[in-house]
Amino acid sequence: MTDSDRHIAARAADAYLQLHELGKRYGEVPAVDAVSLDIRRGEIFCLLGASGSGKTTLLRLLAGFETPDTGRVLLDDEDITAVPPYRRPLNMMFQSYALFPHLSVERNVAFGLEQEQLTRGEIMRRVGEILEVVRMGALARRKPHQLSGGQRQRVALARALVKRPKLLLLDEPLAALDRKLREHTQFELLNIQQELGVTFVVVTHDQEEAMTLATRIGVMDHGRIVQVGTPREIYQQPLTRFVAGFIGSVNLLEGRVLERQADRAQLHCDELPVPLLVPWPAGAGAPGATGAAAAGVSAAGVGAALWVALRPEQLRLSRARPEQPYNWAQGVIREVAYRGDLSVYLVRLPGGRELRATLANSGAGSAAVELTRDVPVYLCWEADSAVVGSD
Repeated sequence: MTDSDRHIAARAADAYLQLHELGKRYGEVPAVDAVSLDIRRGEIFCLLGASGSGKTTLLRLLAGFETPDTGRVLLDDEDITAVPPYRRPLNMMFQSYALFPHLSVERNVAFGLEQEQLTRGEIMRRVGEILEVVRMGALARRKPHQLSGGQRQRVALARALVKRPKLLLLDEPLAALDRKLREHTQFELLNIQQELGVTFVVVTHDQEEAMTLATRIGVMDHGRIVQVGTPREIYQQPLTRFVAGFIGSVNLLEGRVLERQADRAQLHCDELPVPLLVPWPAGAGAPGATGAAAAGVSAAGVGAALWVALRPEQLRLSRARPEQPYNWAQGVIREVAYRGDLSVYLVRLPGGRELRATLANSGAGSAAVELTRDVPVYLCWEADSAVVGSD
């Protein structure tokens, strides 16, 4: 047994789909760069990244549409790296849905089963079952042009699932839907996946979609997966500056270590009138160590340069100067965006830097009523609201 085989075997206990050092280059450009990843049985795993990050190429490698230059793919303990696409025990749902316009809903769903030459009775039984799961049984005789966008999406999903794949790959599955329908369909997709128990791998550039659908998220950048975690971990404990800035809205500040304590540190930030008080992680591998520790923060000494991430919902706004001797700034509200349940405030500091804060709109009596453009305000936040990193 090679070292590679031993490493894969050691990971196999918890993994249903394993990628080991998977790589693909186009010329000198690494589209997928030595990706190793374990995906568990029955989970929805989202590959999230910007255009050009490598997520679609990685999905095509899983589907067999691209041949890897390096690495291996194992599904349910079977090495499928060299298996052609039509023989892999998986299916793929494309962004365009690719429905046959001249076939009815039931014939579209039955197409793959017909290619396998199953009996007509077996085909009709399985098609009927899956159409009921996606709630399209009553529309079985309609053609694609007679369906809404959400209905076509469910037909494409039924066609992908009717063959009972071990793994379903979804490439931007909701991109063609409008916002309201997309939100509704996200929950439908969750319900269908939970009912059938099929493992999903979803490619998306939509952060909100990934946060809603995913059991876990893999954030991709330049062909690499830079962080894997639950939506909460990705949002609240980003390991790198890139992840902190890519996921959701964030305020990123720069500072240098002034003083270290057991679980806190004070940083100097040129843009703030008072020190930054931030949580200080335990050493890597120690009890209580966080993602920030993995970024090298725990080893940083006095004078080290660090970044600090603050989510807008963690900032408080007031007209009165805070009493605390740290973690506040003074500025002027430059823009206000009303979004129904909340309002977004852009506050410009004396040095020109703008910080973003969000406040809930709780009614006419809320403090937000007096916070309008050109009003001077103070921002403040708790030490535990900050995430600190060193990359």
